[in-house]
Amino acid sequence: MGTKYVFVTGGVVSGLGKGITAASLGRLLKNRGYKVANQKFDPYINVDPGTMSPYEHGEVFVTDDGAETDLDLGHYERFTDEALSKNSSVTTGRIYSEVIERERRGDYLGKTVQVIPHITNAIKEKVYALGQTGADIVITEIGGTVGDIESLPFLEAIRQVGLENNPEDVIYLHVTLLPYISGSNELKSKPTQHSVKELQSIGIKPDILVCRTEVPIPNSIRNKIALFCNVRPENVIANQTASNLYEVPLMLEQEGLALEVCKHLHLERVNANNKKWEEMIEHFKKIDNEYKNENKQKVKIAIVGKYIKLEDSYLSVVESIKHASYANEVESQIKFIDSETVTKENAKDVLKEFDGIIVPGGFGNRGIEGKIQTIKYARENKIPFLGICLGMQMAVVEFARDVLKLEDVNSEEFEPECKNPLIHIMETQKNVYKKGGTMRLGAYPCILKKDSLAYKLYGMEEITERHRHRFEYNNDYREKMENAGLKIAGTSPDGSLVEIVELDEKTHPFFIAGQFHPEFKSRPDRPQPLFVGLIAAAKRHK
Repeated sequence: MGTKYVFVTGGVVSGLGKGITAASLGRLLKNRGYKVANQKFDPYINVDPGTMSPYEHGEVFVTDDGAETDLDLGHYERFTDEALSKNSSVTTGRIYSEVIERERRGDYLGKTVQVIPHITNAIKEKVYALGQTGADIVITEIGGTVGDIESLPFLEAIRQVGLENNPEDVIYLHVTLLPYISGSNELKSKPTQHSVKELQSIGIKPDILVCRTEVPIPNSIRNKIALFCNVRPENVIANQTASNLYEVPLMLEQEGLALEVCKHLHLERVNANNKKWEEMIEHFKKIDNEYKNENKQKVKIAIVGKYIKLEDSYLSVVESIKHASYANEVESQIKFIDSETVTKENAKDVLKEFDGIIVPGGFGNRGIEGKIQTIKYARENKIPFLGICLGMQMAVVEFARDVLKLEDVNSEEFEPECKNPLIHIMETQKNVYKKGGTMRLGAYPCILKKDSLAYKLYGMEEITERHRHRFEYNNDYREKMENAGLKIAGTSPDGSLVEIVELDEKTHPFFIAGQFHPEFKSRPDRPQPLFVGLIAAAKRHK
C-alpha cells in the first residue's frame, strides 16, 4: 500500500479543534494497525515559534530532533504516542527561507521564482517527505481558517496533491462551526455552508465535514448540510464539546469518522482495537465521578510562572499534571500564579494553601525574584516541588544564596557580571548570536545516580528527555553545593552537564528539578515519572 494523505482544514472561526480532530483521527487509525504521521502547516512568516512570546501561540513544543513547534504537535504526540520531527512542523517562513536560499544558490537556473510553482512545490515536498518515513497515512492540518490570505499557498499545494495522486489516496476533512442559538432552540448551518463554499472556490471539495457543536446534530440538519455542501449525510460528523479532551477520539469513533475515512481511502483494516483507550477513559471517568464529591481528597497545585495570562503557555505542564493525577487516583486543582506578584513578604500568604508547587521554564529576568522566593518557600516549608528548566536553574541560585550564603549570586542570563554565576552560558553557545533555532534543543540522554530520588521515580539508570536552553549549571560550584545538601542526581553521559538536582528525601519529602522539559514526553496512558512523583508527594502532604 502506498502512502495515503489526509488534509484537515478549518473555516468560520479559529479555535474549533482542528488539532484535536487531527490528533484523534491519528489515534483511531493507529488503533486499526496503521502507522500514522501527523503534520501541521502554520501560515505565519516566522520560521518557527521559537522566538515568539508564548502569548502569541501558547507554549513552544520541542520534538526529539530539536524542532521548536506549535503546541498542536503536543496534542498529536499525546494522542498518537508517536514521536514527531522537523518535517511535522512547517511554517510559511520556513518555506520562503528555503526557496530563497535555493534561488541564491542558483538552483532554479535563472527562472523567475513564483508562488506557483516554487512555493507550492516546496510545500508539497514537506508532505511527501513525511510519507517517505514509512508512514501509511499522513495527516496534515492547515493552520488558520479558509479565506485567510496567508493560508492560500498551503491550500493550493494540498489541492495539487489531490491531483497528483489517485482519488482513493487523498481525502479532505473540513472542520466548521455549527452554532446553537438557544433563544430559538436551533442549530444554524449557514456558517458551515459559507465555509464550504469558500473552500470550493479554491478548488477543494471537502469529503467529510466535522462540525463543532454543543448539541447533537438532528438528522434534518445533517441532511440539509449534506445537500447544500455536496457530501453524503454519513460524512457530516458531529464533534461535540467533551468533558475530557481524551474522550474525543471515542466520540468521533462513535460518529463514524475513522470508518468513513477508511472507506474513502480504500483501507482494508476498518475495525478498530480501541480497548486500551476505552479502559483508560473509563478509569478517568471513574476518578472524575468520585471527586465530584466535595468530601473526596483533592490536591492543590500551583504553577508559578510569568506567562499566566495565557494558560496555553503551559499547556503540556497542565496536561502532565492531569496524567499524573489520574495515575495517582486523585483530583488536582491547578492555579496559575504570576511570579511577578510573589515577594519575600507575601510568599507565605500566596503559597500556603498548596500541596505542590511547579516552577516552569521561561526566558528573561521578569518575575525571576518571585520564582526564587517561591522555591525558597517550598524548600523551607517542605512543600513538594518540581522545577523545570529555568525552574531548575533558579532552584540552584536560591540554594546558593540562602544555604551557602554566597553573595551576588545569579544567572549570567540576568546579571552577566555577577560575582557568583551559579548558572552560566554553555560553552557551545558563547559565539551564537542568532536566537532562532540555536539553543540546545531536542532529546539528550541523562545518567541517573542509583541512590537518587530521580532513579527511584524513573526506575532506570539512563533516560532521555527534551531540552531547550542556552545556560547551564556552573560546574565550579558542584562540590560546594553537594556538600551543602543539593544533590546532583543526573548528568549527561560524560558527566559534564548537570541535568537533575534534588534534596535528600530525609530532609525534604519531594524537591527535584531538571534542566530539561519532562512535560513534553508525558502521555495520558503513560504519565511522566517526575509529575507522578510530585502528585504522589502532594497527596501525602495533603
